[in-house]
Amino acid sequence: MTGHEGSATSSSGPSIAVGRLRPGWAGLIGWVTRLALGLVPLLLTFLFTTLILLLAGAPPLEAYRQIVEGAFGQASTRADILVAWVPLLLGSAGLMITFTAGLWNIGVEGQIIAGALVAAWVARSLDLPPLLLIPLLLLGGLVGGALWGLGVGLLKVYGQVHEIFGGLGMNFIAQALTIYLIFGPWKPARGATMSGTEPFPQAAWLPRLGNLRVSPLTVILAIVLTAIVYVALRDTVWGLQLKAIGRNMRAAYLMGLPTHRLMLVAFVLGGALAGLVGAVQATGVDHRLIPQVSRGYGFLALLVVLLSGFRLAWVPPIAFFIAAIGVGSPRLELRMGLDSSLGGILEGSLVLFFLLARGLRLRLSRPQPPAGSPPTA
Repeated sequence: MTGHEGSATSSSGPSIAVGRLRPGWAGLIGWVTRLALGLVPLLLTFLFTTLILLLAGAPPLEAYRQIVEGAFGQASTRADILVAWVPLLLGSAGLMITFTAGLWNIGVEGQIIAGALVAAWVARSLDLPPLLLIPLLLLGGLVGGALWGLGVGLLKVYGQVHEIFGGLGMNFIAQALTIYLIFGPWKPARGATMSGTEPFPQAAWLPRLGNLRVSPLTVILAIVLTAIVYVALRDTVWGLQLKAIGRNMRAAYLMGLPTHRLMLVAFVLGGALAGLVGAVQATGVDHRLIPQVSRGYGFLALLVVLLSGFRLAWVPPIAFFIAAIGVGSPRLELRMGLDSSLGGILEGSLVLFFLLARGLRLRLSRPQPPAGSPPTA
């Protein structure tokens, strides 16, 4: 898989023109080319969403202003951005591990749910003070997600089931198990509803910042773990081994790398970070187990990783942008009568145009065959 963290896929620009220029000018032209191709997706997304707003009869500038004010206008909404930023950051960091190994961990949603299930079991089963219970809740989320990721890895390595199909299957199982528990053994005394289980004991609630929904503990934890993943993928032998598998698995195997073990470890670690997302959502946001505990953060994290070009250093700002769009877009419905799904259109079109621009960049950076050489297939 190309484009992983630290990969050499980002070329200095079209090789035809650059090769005939001085090194200084070649570097400048390459930088300008990369900057232009990086801004093109943003411009096309802006034009596309503007066209949709005009067709809907809404003033585009006013709509964009409402999104910005809806996201940053109040302290509560700014805190909500961090609430959404934390799961996107953790989920994207976990996905970067599997992507680096050339594995498409589409089962990240199921891993989030599995982490929430184990954290909910800990919260319902243990009567401990917060200083002891909260670390166990977070550890339970890590373990639940790791086990669910290991299941996808075992299906891939020993069952010859592609990780996309195995991950999707595990997603359905995790979701079905959640519904069963909410409407079965963990059914509230007043009767089962889609609102979830009974609230957890307050000792199992993650500490918040005053009256805001954000927990400083989760923000710090997300930043620290993302930094650890960044350093591990870039500066360790283990990270280099994962990159070797992602580039050419057979060559890595012939070189003596334990490819099966490395892939399983990648699934376990990626699943663990996803499971931590579930624990944070259940204990820090919902304070109970609800059917939609993942809120689609796993699939949104996939978009974040794609937009980052598989570069973990770009994940935090992109995740923050996606979180801000998600928090600000509901204001369109409240103030302008527009459907809040415009935020999803904005996110999806940005990914689409980015992938198109990335394909164009790779095509331009491909070495040109010498004049007169026979065509290749």
